[in-house]
Amino acid sequence: MFSVVAQAWTPSSWQARPAEQQPEWPDTGALDRALKQIASFPPLVFAGEARALQASLGQVAAGNAFLVQAGDCAESFEEFSAVNIREKLRVILQMSVVLTYSLGVPIVKVGRIAGQFAKPRSSAYEQVGDLRLPSFRGHIVNGATPTEAARLPDPERLVQAYHQSSSTLNLVRAFTKGGFADLAQIHAWNQEFVASSPEGQRYEQVAAEIDRALRFMRACGIDTEGNHNLHEVDFYTSHEALLLGYEEALTRQDSLTGGWYDCSAHMLWIGERTRQLDGAHVEFLRGVGNPIGCKVGPTTEPEFVLELCERLNPARVPGRLTFISRMGAAKVEDALRPLLRVVRDAGHPVVWACDPMHGNTVTSVSGRKTRAFDDITAEIAGFVRAHHTERTWPGGIHVELTGDNVTECTGGADKILDSQLDDRYQTVCDPRLNARQSLDLAFHTAEMLRATGLA
Repeated sequence: MFSVVAQAWTPSSWQARPAEQQPEWPDTGALDRALKQIASFPPLVFAGEARALQASLGQVAAGNAFLVQAGDCAESFEEFSAVNIREKLRVILQMSVVLTYSLGVPIVKVGRIAGQFAKPRSSAYEQVGDLRLPSFRGHIVNGATPTEAARLPDPERLVQAYHQSSSTLNLVRAFTKGGFADLAQIHAWNQEFVASSPEGQRYEQVAAEIDRALRFMRACGIDTEGNHNLHEVDFYTSHEALLLGYEEALTRQDSLTGGWYDCSAHMLWIGERTRQLDGAHVEFLRGVGNPIGCKVGPTTEPEFVLELCERLNPARVPGRLTFISRMGAAKVEDALRPLLRVVRDAGHPVVWACDPMHGNTVTSVSGRKTRAFDDITAEIAGFVRAHHTERTWPGGIHVELTGDNVTECTGGADKILDSQLDDRYQTVCDPRLNARQSLDLAFHTAEMLRATGLA
């Protein structure tokens, strides 16, 4: 039955299924024109790059590599700049160096970047004073300002999102292949406000040891200058495939293989609100050749996870499917173990990554949405313990962060207090870790993995 259904897939077959979390566009003619315009644009990424990422994720699924997927909760049209992109990339590179050095395995680097604009909402409307307004769904749909004009979904924002994603990708490629990611620059990656912190000093110790290792290699006659692995990195993009019209408009048929790829990003994922087996999002993503992810929460049943495996990766291709658990610190160990067990016993080669952010969101005394650093690390610890017990590989982490010195999550080495959240609370949606907290998280994660003997 599945093979018959699979043969019927087309980039538009999702349109016959119920599609959750889609905006109510007031002008369908304008929407159609915007999507046709995007469909005429060049792809943002290429099928060969998506296949390269899938091969790397296959190594993660086999327990031979580790995934770091990180970036903004929702990218902003208003805070788009080369500096913001560079600093975000710098933090991810720092985290990757710490984890590579500590774990002794390659780190697969995937950004929530160059397309992470849309956000699912629990309600289509919100009450702001006397106004009942459409919810803010990310800058790709509408504006965050609580006015009727700003909250009206505007299809021209889809076109703007494409152009911003293209510019972001160009800059990321320049940074990762043009010298910024060179290990010789490892000390320069330590920003001033990180260098003055305890975790920044720990990072400097790692950097100094890597410097010594490189000098030793050169002294032994090894050509470190000619080895491109020491001077550039592979960095991939990802976002939640929420707005299916936009995703379809960027879906292209690969000239080499004949397969279909969603060329808006290297990797796409499905959220907890949109992973219905008979829904439009699962229908769309099951047919594209990209590696894909799916969020799973504490109420997810083992049988449902197996159904997702069969629907999204029936050929059992290693690296094709990543499950991103977002359980909450108090629930992760008990809720995750049955899922690990049933997938392991069925022989599905999935990547398991931990999203320690979304299950630990609370409203602070000040009224701000926040996350406690201790809860974030506690969820990763429970994630690692569950894998240790089930003898499976805790394949990665999926976190929301920024390179800016924000105060959005409490705790960490700086001991950010609830009363300090208003100092630099800049997110357009969910609270993010700042650079110091992100680096601290990398050290904590490495220590947890080593303590259990998994690394």
